[in-house]
Amino acid sequence: MKLLIKLIIVALIANATWRIGAVYARFYKFKDAVQDTTQFRGDRTDDQIHDRIFELAAQYDIPVTDDNLTISRQDAHTVVDASYTQPIEVVPGLKYSWPFSLHTDTFVYDSAKPSPR
Repeated sequence: MKLLIKLIIVALIANATWRIGAVYARFYKFKDAVQDTTQFRGDRTDDQIHDRIFELAAQYDIPVTDDNLTISRQDAHTVVDASYTQPIEVVPGLKYSWPFSLHTDTFVYDSAKPSPR
């Protein structure tokens, strides 16, 4: 009987780890894609970057909305801030709203312009 209880506990921990890890993996893939998009934005406008970030959010199943996303360009930097909560079923029947926060401040690399020497 003790063995069965221990196996159930191990299974619940493994299940929770898998579910939380999968959500974090999507978050970090999304964050990397946003950084790539902003770093190599070229002459794209903030609205075009906004649309691309929403495409990425849909691709990675990230619940970003206009209310929790800000994009701004400051000189040669693009700053993106977003925050959201993702419900995760930690154990069967128990969901927890996990908070995520994204902040990127990327130097805009424009390959069309030669680098100063």
